[in-house]
Amino acid sequence: MVDLVVLGERVQALRRDRALTLQRLAEAAGVSVSMLSSVERGRKAPTIVVLARIADGLGVPLADLVAEPDGGRVLVRRAADQETVDEPGGWRRTILTPVVPGVNFEWVRTTLPAGCDAGRFPAYAPGSHEYVVVESGSLRLTIAERTVELNEGDSAYFAADAAHAYANEGSGPCTYHVAALIMRPRAARVPVPDPSRG
Repeated sequence: MVDLVVLGERVQALRRDRALTLQRLAEAAGVSVSMLSSVERGRKAPTIVVLARIADGLGVPLADLVAEPDGGRVLVRRAADQETVDEPGGWRRTILTPVVPGVNFEWVRTTLPAGCDAGRFPAYAPGSHEYVVVESGSLRLTIAERTVELNEGDSAYFAADAAHAYANEGSGPCTYHVAALIMRPRAARVPVPDPSRG
């Protein structure tokens, strides 16, 4: 039997990882916002049809939503279930890691064709970290205004709370891995009115 709270956390983690609002995912999945909200809060047991629609809206196999970790300690993501995205410009990224609710860690393998610039990525929240390892080819890594050239076997670390960019200026393809721990932005603090300032 599926634990509804764990299921809801998994759906919410996947949705947030894709920067989707409840409204946008509900539209993509063809379910109501209230149904989706109830599922995420673990308050409603969705039918298999609704679960399949949510999985489609998230772009993941249904198994990613309902599979329980072995013994609660191990979660396996088979190669066939890894999410591969073909980006504009001809580059490709594959998310290798399983999605674990509450854990904002991701390991991605990316291949850039010769002369490909993957573009600039915005800064993440403070406390975010990225490690980069070049498997083959050469990579130009830019963090804020600093540029570092990495070759096969080289690795780098940077605090990911700065804008960063990846580009392959070589004559052959470049494959590299990024291990990222991404912190979510905290909600903005709402100031409490000071009655003495009337």
